[in-house]
Amino acid sequence: MPYHGERNVRELSDGPDYLAAGDLQARLIRAGALPGASQMVKLTATEAAEYGEWHRMGLANSHLADLVANNERRGFLSIGLLANCTSLLGVLAGLQHSSAQGTVRPVGLVFIDAHGDFNTPETTLSGMLGGMPVAAAAGLALHKLRGESTLDPPVATRRIVLAAVRDLDPLEKALIEDSRIARLSVDDLRSRSEQLHGEMRRLSAEVDLIYVHVDMDVLDPREVPGHPLTVPNGPTSAELAAALTEMFGYDKVAALGIASTPFGERDPDGVSRRAAYNLIEGALEGVRRRSDR
Repeated sequence: MPYHGERNVRELSDGPDYLAAGDLQARLIRAGALPGASQMVKLTATEAAEYGEWHRMGLANSHLADLVANNERRGFLSIGLLANCTSLLGVLAGLQHSSAQGTVRPVGLVFIDAHGDFNTPETTLSGMLGGMPVAAAAGLALHKLRGESTLDPPVATRRIVLAAVRDLDPLEKALIEDSRIARLSVDDLRSRSEQLHGEMRRLSAEVDLIYVHVDMDVLDPREVPGHPLTVPNGPTSAELAAALTEMFGYDKVAALGIASTPFGERDPDGVSRRAAYNLIEGALEGVRRRSDR
């Protein structure tokens, strides 16, 4: 998913291609997966000519939702290689509308990020769309973007879990507290704590499908040195991969998203790409363990 929705910059990111261009397919096969064909989200010529980055982002998310819904109907785990976190709207929408009968399925979100991405246009300090998608998914803002992404209804805040978040704007922090959103700490991820399992059990009891979304800035900055938004004291990719193994052991976890991976000159030694692959392999190990039960 190369679209990111930010204004006054190049509209398409090379980050997803960078992840797909490495040895990911070989790693998937070594992990015991049977990978399907990689699919790229593209706008039609008419859509690409329409006005507004946020509008086109919504249209791109609707195409992403179609891909995810089709994957789910066919029994595939969706692995999203995403330009940034705004694509979580499309992944959630795809899971929500994946029923063959056309009914809306209740979905949950585990959002793993150094930042909350729970700002609205009224609370944001930066104005970045990438700082708002969780609030948008919850129906607190950007209703047109959410609607064009086909996420309808919004995700109830009790079905959202924030994990490893440690850099919040003041008004964003207040909004999260007022919304009573469940949170997991970095230590919960590192130790695969009982609280982590408690939240996974709780979500599993409430929803049909769960999406686990990772922004790469959540990691120890040494593994994402080219990321512009790193925050100290994050988990290593090995620690987070082990936590993902635990999460993906739950049957209702249906998709993984990896967003905002540094690429090109920002990842000259490939350390960030290898970290992203570690996370994907950790999730696949969790899925594999389901069949061992």
